[in-house]
Amino acid sequence: MTMAEEGDILTNLDNQAAGQAGADTQPAAGIITQYVKDLSVENPNSPDVYQWTDQPKVDVQFNIGAQPKGDQVTEVELKINVSATSEKGTAYLIELAYCGLIGLRNIPDEQAHAFLFAEAPRILFPFARRVVADAVRDAGFPPLMVDPIDFNGLYLQQLQAKRAQDEAGGGDGAVPPATV
Repeated sequence: MTMAEEGDILTNLDNQAAGQAGADTQPAAGIITQYVKDLSVENPNSPDVYQWTDQPKVDVQFNIGAQPKGDQVTEVELKINVSATSEKGTAYLIELAYCGLIGLRNIPDEQAHAFLFAEAPRILFPFARRVVADAVRDAGFPPLMVDPIDFNGLYLQQLQAKRAQDEAGGGDGAVPPATV
């Protein structure tokens, strides 16, 4: 996507056809921009790690968060933590907070929540995946290609778990943020 196309998304969010009496009633959702908010790369046992012969165990953890940044803009944050360890110690640690500013207008809360915690992370993930692969490669290791994630499926699982908890009398009725 070129810079002009990214600008068109923002423009389209702001300039949808107005309804009767000037009221803007058209639903709109889109990625305004995306960026690396925080990136940490640790290679604590270099240069010794490059002589290790055992294959490290790689652990990948995800978390998704959303914070309103204005009336119609929300920052969605995809956190990815990667640790590679072996019997001799830690090979590398990668911590990434990859974000997107999401514009939402005239979308019901339930649909907005689904977009922010399922669809937006799905859109952001390939870019975050590339940042992780490059960071691992830049640390001196073969690039790590994180497996694709079914964010929509995970969102539905968490929604079902929350409903079951509410039916059992232990919930407050609010839809939880997604943690993967």
